[in-house]
Amino acid sequence: MSEVDLYENVRQKLTIGAFNTPKHEKIIELMKVFWNEQDINILSHFPKSGKLISIKDLVEKTSIPKSEIKPILKNLVKRHTIAKIGTKYGLVPLLPGVFEGYFIARTDTKENLEKAAVLYRFYIKNLPSLTTQSEGTREILEGAGFTSPLLPYEAQERLIKIDETVDVEKKVISIELVKDMIDKNDAFGVLTCPCRLIGEMSGEPCEVAPAEMGCFAVGIVAQMGIQAGFARSLTKEEAIDFIKKTEEAGLVHTIMGASKDQVFSICNCCKCHCGALYPTSKTQFELKFVRQSNFAPKRDPELCIFCEKCVEFCPMETISHPAGEDEIVFNLNLCIGCGVCAANCPENAISMDKIRDTPTRTLEAIPKVEGEISFAELFQAILAGG
Repeated sequence: MSEVDLYENVRQKLTIGAFNTPKHEKIIELMKVFWNEQDINILSHFPKSGKLISIKDLVEKTSIPKSEIKPILKNLVKRHTIAKIGTKYGLVPLLPGVFEGYFIARTDTKENLEKAAVLYRFYIKNLPSLTTQSEGTREILEGAGFTSPLLPYEAQERLIKIDETVDVEKKVISIELVKDMIDKNDAFGVLTCPCRLIGEMSGEPCEVAPAEMGCFAVGIVAQMGIQAGFARSLTKEEAIDFIKKTEEAGLVHTIMGASKDQVFSICNCCKCHCGALYPTSKTQFELKFVRQSNFAPKRDPELCIFCEKCVEFCPMETISHPAGEDEIVFNLNLCIGCGVCAANCPENAISMDKIRDTPTRTLEAIPKVEGEISFAELFQAILAGG
């Protein structure tokens, strides 16, 4: 099998559930940054994402001695380009998956990191068209949206109202509030945002916030990141201050939870660089990489002074102030219910009304074939790096 065929062989295996790796020459270039000819030869003997393989089986399949293959795999795990779970190894999709682990840890060479940044920036900017061209992915993601918005820190006291006409549970479930995450944990950390980092590394920095105003981790994931050296430790007071600053910048809190009872991190997303929010905003919700929350903004005409801060901050560009009219228009069909408009309203004229009671979708919702490893397990393994 030729070198090109080996990379294509592995690309086709970088798929689990709705997450796959599109076919494109730039994707092959990216894979070549991660894996040289010797690496790709070994990886071509791996099963598809979701299944693991042992060193013993790889030795049999490749005829490469254990003494040679073991350090190669160790290096790939260290660079966060494959996952290790127990004593076995597995492939992980490039986005999400390898992307987050690779750029959060940044253990590869400066040259490779810069090459990968440029290629990943192309990948994210072209996600709408690449997704369209990928078999099955568009149809799945149009109704999936495994990333969900979290309401701002002060939402419970300041923003939330319940729409009494809607048959929903008359409370806000814990997973919908950033404040609840902070209150229930005692370890906090900040990780560099990989989406904005690749923008900075490729000469296209985000104008909303720097990469250092990145992902927020709590609990065991925060501890893991701090111990590994790629997360900055925060006290509880510092965590609250950090979260409020991200809200003031106009970033959207989103989650991709490992289970319905456990959220391991919050992404603080901008519409220009985020791998989930950008394609959702760019396609005006045609691709639902981000789901709508259970909340929608509602303006109090008695308090509103038409400063248009909400229009300025809306990441989906769904708020408008028609010329000459005493009205602010919210397009709720395209609104993701993130609460950024309410958090940044200087007059507290916007509340977030709970209008539905759709359960928050988590990584557990990704279909898992019997005998396979879930994407949640693979994702945590690629972040840990062995």
